[in-house]
Amino acid sequence: MAFDLVTIPCLADNYAFLVHDPDTGDTAVVDVPEAAPIAAELASRGWTLTHVLLTHHHHDHVEGLDALKRDWPEAVVIGAAADAHRLPPLDLRVKEGETITVGIEWIGVIDVPGHTVGHIAYHFPESGYAFTGDSLMALGCGRLFEGTAAQMFDSLSKIAALAPDTLICSGHEYTAANARFALSIEPDNPALQQRAREIEATRAEGGFTVPSTLQLELDTNPFLRGHVAEVQNTVGLNGADPADVFAAVRKAKDSF
Repeated sequence: MAFDLVTIPCLADNYAFLVHDPDTGDTAVVDVPEAAPIAAELASRGWTLTHVLLTHHHHDHVEGLDALKRDWPEAVVIGAAADAHRLPPLDLRVKEGETITVGIEWIGVIDVPGHTVGHIAYHFPESGYAFTGDSLMALGCGRLFEGTAAQMFDSLSKIAALAPDTLICSGHEYTAANARFALSIEPDNPALQQRAREIEATRAEGGFTVPSTLQLELDTNPFLRGHVAEVQNTVGLNGADPADVFAAVRKAKDSF
């Protein structure tokens, strides 16, 4: 049975996520943009925070941690060993290939550099969740602040190899803007056209567009579709290596 999953809007457009094991009572939060909405959700459900999983060091993913830890000082803080020098103090430093446990489920750690060089993602294979932070995002991917296009392409390829029904739990509500860009790259994609309409309706009602399924991203996200002829044609790279097409799409997004 999948763990309970709660999406929590934070700040202007961030998301945090609670993952709860009803059998053991263990509860993890993935990223802490701010403490108050996370604390309120925990209190409303009567859950005790036991783990904090950090994807990367940017302030809008960690700045609420100190306040949250005042209420749950025993929560184990987990983050990338490679980024420990600029993350909040960690109780457990992890790297790709290692596993951790929350409740009865083991979680895989995936290195996903690109947005930052120390970015990691967390994969809950039994529940079917992947917490991707600012690497793979709904209809997008993170800006390359530190890493290279080649690194981000490799990172996204790792996530794209997960089960298609995996829920991609990404860090921001950027999907409407991402849809407008995606349509500029692949305007004739009917699945993308349909998704854009659904996003517009969802946001008009104040709903969330995150999480999304990996299959939906594979069908509509231009950053995962460098092998598709229309995407290649739009960026003038017909028949090119998908990694090169990705780099061109990322560059186009930067100036969109």
